[in-house]
Amino acid sequence: MEDKIDLHKQLDENRQGKAITLERTSKENGKKLFLESYGCAMNFSDSEVVASILTGEGYSTTTDEHEADIILINTCSIRENAETRVRKRLENFKNRKKRQPGLIVGVLGCMAERLKKNLLEEEQLVDIVAGPDSYRELPSLITEVEGGQKAVNVLLSRDETYADISPIRLDNKGVTSFVSITRGCDNMCSFCVVPFTRGRERSRDPKTIFKECEDLFKNGYREVTLLGQNVDSYRWNMTSKGEIKDESMTTTNFAQLMQLVAKISPDLRIRFSTSHPKDMSDEVLEVIAANDNICNYIHLPIQSGNSDVLKRMNRGYTREWYLERVQKIREIIPDCAITTDIITGFCDETDAEHADTISIMKEVKWDFSYMYKYSERPKTLAERRFKDSVPEDIKGSRLTEVIDLQQANSLVINKNRIGKIYKVLVEGTSKRSDDFMNGRNDHNTKVVFPKGNFEKCDYVMVKINDCTTATLLGEVVEVCQPSKN
Repeated sequence: MEDKIDLHKQLDENRQGKAITLERTSKENGKKLFLESYGCAMNFSDSEVVASILTGEGYSTTTDEHEADIILINTCSIRENAETRVRKRLENFKNRKKRQPGLIVGVLGCMAERLKKNLLEEEQLVDIVAGPDSYRELPSLITEVEGGQKAVNVLLSRDETYADISPIRLDNKGVTSFVSITRGCDNMCSFCVVPFTRGRERSRDPKTIFKECEDLFKNGYREVTLLGQNVDSYRWNMTSKGEIKDESMTTTNFAQLMQLVAKISPDLRIRFSTSHPKDMSDEVLEVIAANDNICNYIHLPIQSGNSDVLKRMNRGYTREWYLERVQKIREIIPDCAITTDIITGFCDETDAEHADTISIMKEVKWDFSYMYKYSERPKTLAERRFKDSVPEDIKGSRLTEVIDLQQANSLVINKNRIGKIYKVLVEGTSKRSDDFMNGRNDHNTKVVFPKGNFEKCDYVMVKINDCTTATLLGEVVEVCQPSKN
């Protein structure tokens, strides 16, 4: 992506678009589905729900788009470049429809929610438009199209939409998986389109989350990432003010949910994303510190180091508040890796305000960052309230300064890890060489090491001998034995 540098490559494939491969179901209708995802981990998780719904209707899947009877693209609207790439794909598919009568093309997700009229009527790029809360209706939407109609459903729900659906995982021999715990977002950050494309925030029943995580562990997975736009505001049977909705039911907050999931097995590693600085509580930090299988890793987006910019962004905290949260993290979890998001060139950002971002980078020294230059999104509060006033060349130069500093910080942090031994979950063979394997440590840092007598899903102790900006290089000194539950 032109406006983004990602020092950690965990989600590269699905950010660039990834086709889903699933086994055939016993109920087959002879039709093949090609499903491609773009954007965040939440989209990737949603695609697994879509796959579950349609395989239940008899569709088989394919990684070859040319043999598909239906093509569904799960989209992202968070940045303009993401939408541009998706449009190019849809235009290619539109041309293919001329050569392949009967081919159905649909767009799902955030872009569908935001651009429904344009995609269906004005540009006529697709046959189906389905928003994030309407995937249960895909079979009937497909039937409408087969009957000669265009089909659309972008209604947003106030309830959890897919709690009783078991997502179909992309790899039956997988290592890690995403588990959604909330949908939507109540934070009206002025730069963000998510509240308008995914709706109000609602939480899943903790029992269904526990069962999904437990099933993953029983099926061989050894890591789950609990997903939400703001995981810290997870609350079951509670209002946003903390009031109990139903006295006959128990209540659960995010700290309690993590404690619950951590009890499944010591060998199930727990991560979560994303946290919001204004909502991260000491209780959450104490639960992380008390459980060895909850990773010492927190993604805590700051966006800007200047309080005035944060106010224009409607983030709900100040620079000082953020620094206090970082201090508390390091007090309660001394060996915790912290990562962040940074936006350069937000509306009216001055040189002095940008300098505050540089200064807080030097003060906090995040392990790595997701870094962007500001991209105005239609219908957001920022579009209505502010002018996108910072020239593109200045946005770019500020982004370059941020990238250079983050790379320097990341390299220093990784060099300080040389000589240390980390517990690593083996994820598979290294992309660069079949003689090496890779995994991630507690800090979510990729670790590469020579192949040995171990397999995916094993835990190994790796001594770090060298590093790059984003990767630790080492050798296995011990293979960990499974815990006795």
